[in-house]
Amino acid sequence: MRLAAAVEARESQLVLGLDPDPARLWPVAVDGASGSDPASRAADAVERHCIALIDAAGPACVMVKPQLACFERLGAAGRSALGAVVEHSHRSGLLVLADGKRGDIDVSAASYCKSLVGSTATPFGEVEGLGADAFTANPYMGRDTLDVLASGAREVGAGVFVLVRTSNPGAADFEDLQIEGGGALWERVAVAVDEMADEGTLSDVGAVVGATAPEHVARMRELMPRAVFLLPGVGAQGGKVEDLAPAFAPGRAAGLVSASRSIVFAFEEFGGDPADAARSQAESLRETAWALG
Repeated sequence: MRLAAAVEARESQLVLGLDPDPARLWPVAVDGASGSDPASRAADAVERHCIALIDAAGPACVMVKPQLACFERLGAAGRSALGAVVEHSHRSGLLVLADGKRGDIDVSAASYCKSLVGSTATPFGEVEGLGADAFTANPYMGRDTLDVLASGAREVGAGVFVLVRTSNPGAADFEDLQIEGGGALWERVAVAVDEMADEGTLSDVGAVVGATAPEHVARMRELMPRAVFLLPGVGAQGGKVEDLAPAFAPGRAAGLVSASRSIVFAFEEFGGDPADAARSQAESLRETAWALG
């Protein structure tokens, strides 16, 4: 699996979350922003912010995870900024995980795949999509949707990470519900993820497993022995890398620790230059996760 090779090559399981808030960007990005209208200036600032963050923290990471809505809310200019950030990430040797939590009927699901990781045939030639290496998916429209998403990603050598048990407090509202036959709803989703696994040691169908509920991680690993776990919620949401050891049971590449605000705003806690603080915090998280693998 390409992801496993990348983890070993960079000696990192750290994923850098890119959730840019136009009202809370690094000063260097705001000061240098240009454009003829608010949308283009904001998008330029967001692009500059993300590139500066990638340059600072990226060497300690294996992947970046742009939250699509944070770019899309700025309209066409935001989408252009997203494309530039993806290109810069790849030039920096990082994989890209498009975080949009897509899920829809089969026709739309196929279009989402082409939009994020594939391309679209037109009378005028092939049109490339975003160019991501993987994306997140919402399972709650059922297996037919997930099968299309997984198949579309597999066709182009990309991956998909299915929401199994998320990091937000509201995860308990539905994902923890006990269902007929026993077990929580998230356990049923976990079984489906395992059923979609390919034949490799690590599957190209992964699972989003919130780091804020570490008590579930061992059970999830039992249900999904071949899935790569994307572990959001470390840092600002309260999750701790040290509590996630079962995620790495199949090997280092089986667990990807995702952090965003704790890296981006490390300078607010520790002082100093934003880039220097982000670099130091990312390296600290990388070392902690590597030791567990």
